Amino acid sequence: SAAMAGPGELWAELPVEKRIFCSVLLFSWAVYLWEAFLAHRQRRVYRTTTHVPQELGQIMDSETFEKSRLYQLDKSTFSFWSGLYSEVEGTMILLCGGIPFLWNLSGQISGRAGFGPEYEIVQSLVFLLLATLFSAVTGLPWSLYNTFVIEEKHGFNQQTLGFFFKDAIKKFIVTQCILLPVTSLLLYIIKIGGDYFFIYAWLFTLVVSLVLVTIYADYIAPLFDKFIPLPEGELKQQIETMAKSIDFPLTKVYVVEGSKRSSHSNAYFYGFFKNKRIVLFDTLLEDYSALNKETAEGEDGENEEKKSKTKNKKQGCKNEEVLAVLGHELGHWKLGHTVKNIIISQMNSFLCFFLFAVLIGRKELFAAFGFYDTQPTLIGLMIIFQFIFSPYNEVLSFCLTVLSRRFEFQADAFAKELGKAKDLYAALIKLNKDNLGFPVSDWIFSMWHYSHPPLLERLQALKDAKQE
Repeated sequence: SAAMAGPGELWAELPVEKRIFCSVLLFSWAVYLWEAFLAHRQRRVYRTTTHVPQELGQIMDSETFEKSRLYQLDKSTFSFWSGLYSEVEGTMILLCGGIPFLWNLSGQISGRAGFGPEYEIVQSLVFLLLATLFSAVTGLPWSLYNTFVIEEKHGFNQQTLGFFFKDAIKKFIVTQCILLPVTSLLLYIIKIGGDYFFIYAWLFTLVVSLVLVTIYADYIAPLFDKFIPLPEGELKQQIETMAKSIDFPLTKVYVVEGSKRSSHSNAYFYGFFKNKRIVLFDTLLEDYSALNKETAEGEDGENEEKKSKTKNKKQGCKNEEVLAVLGHELGHWKLGHTVKNIIISQMNSFLCFFLFAVLIGRKELFAAFGFYDTQPTLIGLMIIFQFIFSPYNEVLSFCLTVLSRRFEFQADAFAKELGKAKDLYAALIKLNKDNLGFPVSDWIFSMWHYSHPPLLERLQALKDAKQE
């Protein structure tokens, strides 16, 4: 009769921990296959859209269109293989008991250093160090290929191999300097917090994230890039005037040398309360972009043909366009998007800690991942936040993507109210061109993935304003 039993009955006969384990694996593969299906649809768009669509005729020349199509096609193929690799790697780690193996190894290492099993936090830190080292090493070939093959081939990479490795090592060390102390404090709070530990743990992570946001730009980012105050001049005055007009408490404007890494461009603001700074990538500014400087220096005795060629390559935006991009960014602040995002993420974080408190006592969760005798707090955090919550996280991230698109439209509309519709229109086209964004997308792919609305939709919304 066992042979006659249906899959449902077999499933019911499985021990709880086996069911938990299988569910986690199945869900992980389901998400992977869904993402792969979306990526496949989007790749089809890249492959078949070989001519500039009519509505983009004014916006994009066929050469840029083709360049961006090939760039996105390469990126898509790359992400297919890297995604497949990480899914298989994750599955193998789970099936072969990689997590308990690494935990026992960490116990042996901390034991040799004179810390017995009662020093769970020490063992947890060794575990974290080994786990992050493992993922840094296995991720390295992918990162190298992405930077020196794909980005290089399409003209974005500005790094040398030496710079890349120095950067990677620096990043690893800085991450450990933040991760290890924060984790050890968090574990300590969970251990001594009693019944309401989840409230203290949540408050602690809230404080940590606020501190990190505050010190990031002043102390962490400068370890990797050079920040220079924007020199006095027309652009700086215009930025200050605009900030004043909407009561944005601007204290400093920086230009960051992003061009050492890549020629992608960006702008952002940061800081709390009355202390806001704006950061512009040098690649965003026509006057500061290193790529433009090179062409400018070589122009003196050259013939006309060369001149017209370099003019085409000019990167970055004019001052008015930079202001329009900033108008959009300041719109996020003025409309409270930044605060709303912080509130949502903190509510989510509180909910997760609360559910973690409910689940942490369940021994079968630990048993599902090979922990039969011990229930280490760090492993509990990992299992619950990473595996058990994954369906919830997928739904949440989709909702946040939808919300983010709404915010982008609102910030565009804000820039429009500042009278910057025309310049933002031009800037979006330029940035799309500089970053080789591909303006045509599959609707499901775009709905699931794009935190910013597709270019055409944004331009359409701005165009209605231009005509008014």
